[in-house]
Amino acid sequence: MAELRPPIESGAPDPMPYMHPVMVKNYGKWAFHSHPKPGVLYHRADSGDEIWTVKAGTARQLDHYTVRELADIADQYADGFVRFTARSNIEYMVADGSKVEPLIKALNDKGYPIGGTANSVSMIAHTQGFLHCDIPGTDASGVVKALMDELYDDFVKCEMPNRVKLSTSCCEINCGGQADIAIIVQHTKPPKINHDLVANVCERPSVVARCPVAAIRPALVNGKPSLEVDEKKCICCGACFPPCPPMQINDPEHSKIAIWVGGKNSNARSKPTFHKLVASGLPNRAPRWPEVAEVVKKILATYKADGKPWERMNDWIERIGWPAFFEKTGLPFTKYHIDNWRGSRANLNASAHIRF
Repeated sequence: MAELRPPIESGAPDPMPYMHPVMVKNYGKWAFHSHPKPGVLYHRADSGDEIWTVKAGTARQLDHYTVRELADIADQYADGFVRFTARSNIEYMVADGSKVEPLIKALNDKGYPIGGTANSVSMIAHTQGFLHCDIPGTDASGVVKALMDELYDDFVKCEMPNRVKLSTSCCEINCGGQADIAIIVQHTKPPKINHDLVANVCERPSVVARCPVAAIRPALVNGKPSLEVDEKKCICCGACFPPCPPMQINDPEHSKIAIWVGGKNSNARSKPTFHKLVASGLPNRAPRWPEVAEVVKKILATYKADGKPWERMNDWIERIGWPAFFEKTGLPFTKYHIDNWRGSRANLNASAHIRF
């Protein structure tokens, strides 16, 4: 048995040993690329070498049986080289075009959809959820699985005006979502503190320092060292919960889901944009989150029907205006949707194309 590669603790490992040989040979020397069909990319190098990439969707969180199955498909139907994307899709690289269709059939037969490229709905990027994270107000992985089951056709078909990036975040600290549509949990009540446990479990200075709005301070409660929260300052973000579990922020009634739209990181045709709130107070109802799925599908259907070719979601909204967005999608508009952030002019001045 070959000796396992030791972990590298000083940055990312060298990717070249794990790349397809055609990619290594022609690294940085590609002359042409195209999109033959949903889920398939084609690249041709200056040397004339060709490579096809087949993208398949997964359930995001994979047991080792599934990983072995995916690896076996790579060995049998591809060239044995794969990579996982940031959205947990798996991509197979083959240097022979005749292998593409048998590879697609093998993946489909095992239940893995092919898609997520070009103007489709890509796999949802998200945080770890209940499996790994110590702070989640919802299970981001569960939301992803439930939503992608609903959006299967939009993943395997390229029928959107442009690519659609979705994300979910299981807390308001939000390591998940800046996307065309972002699904984010919202805590609506300050944490409930179990004062009997704080002194035994929490390092109080760390908890005080963790609060982004300085709403937490030390206190003496029932003769024991504890903490207290200034509820007028508290933004219900949940940052205090990981270092101090007795400050419980999750609540089956008051932890809700919000939908934000119009975020974009790319600078291709228009400047990057922050997303904006369009729906809030949706029930955080596992395991299928039906209310969240209904709103997301409504937004996507409206964008698909009304957007012009190559318009990203934020470009479409910019063209029709926010009043028309709420009218066309049928979402209720409230005072909480009004953007009155005074620093937006300076902070959103982020385009490489135009300055204002």
